[in-house]
Amino acid sequence: MLPAASLLLEWYDRHRRALPWREGSGDPYRIWLSEVMLQQTTVAAVGPRWRRFLARFPSVEALAAAPWADVAEEWAGLGYYARARNLHACAQAVVARGGFPDTVEGLRALPGIGAYTAAAVGAIAFGREVVPLDGNVERVTSRLAAVEAPLPGARPALAALAQQWMEQPAARERPGDFVQAIFDLGATICTPRNPACALCPWRQGCEGFRTGLAPSLPRKAAKKARPLKRGVHFLLLDGTGRLLLRRRPPKGLLGGMLELPGTPWREVPWTEPEITPFAPVPGLSWQVLEGEAKHGFTHFELHMALRAATAPPGAHLDGDWMTVEAARAALPGTMQKLLDLARAEGALPGGA
Repeated sequence: MLPAASLLLEWYDRHRRALPWREGSGDPYRIWLSEVMLQQTTVAAVGPRWRRFLARFPSVEALAAAPWADVAEEWAGLGYYARARNLHACAQAVVARGGFPDTVEGLRALPGIGAYTAAAVGAIAFGREVVPLDGNVERVTSRLAAVEAPLPGARPALAALAQQWMEQPAARERPGDFVQAIFDLGATICTPRNPACALCPWRQGCEGFRTGLAPSLPRKAAKKARPLKRGVHFLLLDGTGRLLLRRRPPKGLLGGMLELPGTPWREVPWTEPEITPFAPVPGLSWQVLEGEAKHGFTHFELHMALRAATAPPGAHLDGDWMTVEAARAALPGTMQKLLDLARAEGALPGGA
């Protein structure tokens, strides 16, 4: 028996989270931006960045007209930079067609919008009767129905179960609120660890609660070990303490973002003769810093070594010279870890 949608909505009306993108009149641009930012990023981190992004690009038209470098700069530190490239391309497509489509199918056809985002924007912004499947919905659904099949294989079955809730009259009357209620239930009550079942409005209809399986669900298939890749980067300072940054190619990982110049990233260790051609100035006495900067991507682990030197007077090099403070604001989190390493090893002026 399905739990009553009305019970969840009553709970939501009393306990909904105060999130900035829930303010206002359901502007699809603001909702879409929040959903893209929330992918792989916490609500606490997204809140202030969402407001800052909107202050700089207050409309989809403003975002579409902005140079990519400005968008990349504003996205720095949020990670998963393909999201920013897709965001920019999607804004341009929306403006070209005269506005956001109001159906899930139309949203799904836009650049960079996947099944989840299309469903979330469709439900919340346009009242479409669809339940998007995110981690919260997966967890709530698997526990309510005591689905023991592991993820990701169980996702089609969980999506079908979740969609059945939307067939209830209370959910169909308020599809956007109903979807956000499930999000809030998963985020605040039906949490990954130690779910607060005693406070759950759906406790009486939860098979996971009845059987005691809830805390162990959803099950997940064992993850494959991620490969380790390595790179070597160069911290080149000028006489005023500025450092040289270059922009990565527009395609690929961290596409279009600024970086400290360096080698590509690969699984085979780098040898000295292979590293030398990637130095921004050949022939300098590059100091090899101790330690490595480490970063985890979805599909691999990255370890980066760092070398530091001072540019000769009058050197003319391609790239952008920035203060350490400006570089920290512009660099993606991966590259910021190289600055942390340089600071720890005393390679930045004045302990910057």
